Amino acid sequence: MRGHLSERDWAILATVAAHRFVTTAQLEAFHFAGHASQMSGARVCRRVLERLRRERVLGTLERRVGGIRAGSASYVWHVDAVGDRLLRDAEPRRTRRRRYEPSLHFLRHTLAVVDTHLSLLRLSRDGRVELIQVDAEPACHRRYPGLGGGTITLKSDLFAVTVSGEFEDSWFIEVDLATESLPRLVAKCQEYEAYRRSGVEEAARGVFPIVVWTIETERRREALLAAIATDANLRSDLYRVIAPDQLGALVSGGAS
Repeated sequence: MRGHLSERDWAILATVAAHRFVTTAQLEAFHFAGHASQMSGARVCRRVLERLRRERVLGTLERRVGGIRAGSASYVWHVDAVGDRLLRDAEPRRTRRRRYEPSLHFLRHTLAVVDTHLSLLRLSRDGRVELIQVDAEPACHRRYPGLGGGTITLKSDLFAVTVSGEFEDSWFIEVDLATESLPRLVAKCQEYEAYRRSGVEEAARGVFPIVVWTIETERRREALLAAIATDANLRSDLYRVIAPDQLGALVSGGAS
């Protein structure tokens, strides 16, 4: 099977493995955008994914996006048994992935993070930025020593490195769907501050990334900005709180 998969097959498998769950439309945007028309790209995408499903490289959830009437476009894909074995053969330290049906809340958030990754990729394809690196969970997690001597893990949704003009910028990105309370969002900011004070990131990369919150509603954005500004333990200059459709302007404009 390793010799049977094409370079694009491996890239699709890597994308699904990185994000855990990805829709048909998202995989089409990642890997089939270069076709003569969107219709031909969609057709080839569905044919390739169906083959990977037959070979058990990928599988689909019982839950669909958009309902059964949407057909194969409604599928949500995950790594299946053969794909998992291929990945573990290529990376021996990789643990076996447990298959499960995620909750609706978890799935919505995961797919929103994938959409954010796609937004960065489209910026790169349009020539607005150079996309150097994008890490999803758990690759974007950061471990650092806590005050009591134990190890703490900071879990962001995405980590990205972009180049705009002459400057390279690093970003921690949090995707908010209004499922957490405002105090929980502030607590997450305090986790970032604790990590910044540890010095681990700056020792490794030379800079501490800007923390970006993407939030749909203006009222919630304003509330978080106000909470950050009034918290004496937080450096408000390290945070950007934006609507999801403002990500392109922020990243292409640089961290300054």
